[in-house]
Amino acid sequence: MKPVSELRLDLVSNDWVVIATGRAKRPETFKEHKREKESVPPEECPFCNPNIIKQGVRYRINNPDGSWRVLVVDNKYPAFAKDGTPKIKKNGVNRTIDGIGFHEIIITQDHIKQLALFSNEQVKEVIDAYQSRYLSLMKYKFIKYIAIFHNHGKEAGASVAHPHSQLIAIPVIDPDLKWSIEGAARYFKRTKKCVYCTMIEQDKKDGRVIYENEKFLVLSPFAPIVSFETRVYPKEHKPYFEKMTEEEKTLFADALRVALCKLYKGLDDPAYNFYIHTSPCDDGDYSHYHWHLNILPKTATWAGFELGTGIEISTIQPEKAAEFLRKQ
Repeated sequence: MKPVSELRLDLVSNDWVVIATGRAKRPETFKEHKREKESVPPEECPFCNPNIIKQGVRYRINNPDGSWRVLVVDNKYPAFAKDGTPKIKKNGVNRTIDGIGFHEIIITQDHIKQLALFSNEQVKEVIDAYQSRYLSLMKYKFIKYIAIFHNHGKEAGASVAHPHSQLIAIPVIDPDLKWSIEGAARYFKRTKKCVYCTMIEQDKKDGRVIYENEKFLVLSPFAPIVSFETRVYPKEHKPYFEKMTEEEKTLFADALRVALCKLYKGLDDPAYNFYIHTSPCDDGDYSHYHWHLNILPKTATWAGFELGTGIEISTIQPEKAAEFLRKQ
């Protein structure tokens, strides 16, 4: 009997994922999953409101007329307060840390136009904002990690339709990144090689590369979390996102724009999340780590099996997903 699925092991996490070959979908069928698109007019949009600058401007890029086209402001409803120094408290076996940190919003001017439809230069301006704010906030001694992420579409958690990214600087290292770093460290200790560099070489051999330029690769990972998961990696081993040069930022912008544009065309503008995984800013040694950006389209909904086991099911092989996206 022909197997109806294949379990694949993630080299970093040592977790299994399922590639459901028995109920695999053709790439084109993913377009049928239509997302709910909001139609809030600009006059009702909080990010189009001129009073947005009263939230505390941290960074801006202006148009020739003095108006802004990229703006970074404090989140009006922050997950972390920016005043004070976090204190650790113990209560029996339990421990807490004050929720002190920074929560900022990176907004682009156009009310509708999304990153997938930007020019390379426009995407680079957003990356400039990411890097500038990262470098500023990492100077605070109590900040251990800075998360940069982008939610596109209501299904991906975007509460405001106007395109924007978020940045949250926190006094702890988040669990997902911690597991990623620890997995990379285990592999390095065993082989003296970077696990991500190793996976990239195998991805190139197995046809999972979607796009590349002089400095960056876009690919479908061997063991994807979701169907059409896409990653952007620097080709060279680089632990720190924030240390990118101007040339590297330009080429990263190109790779990110192409990745988003191919998903936009191939999946008919899906909802998605992307986030950057980079080494923490806590003065640790992360020379074994390789920073990257993950894009997770909303192609399915977790049900009982996924929630109960933590094992994700993908209904398309990443090799076929990569082949499909290369053509977009």
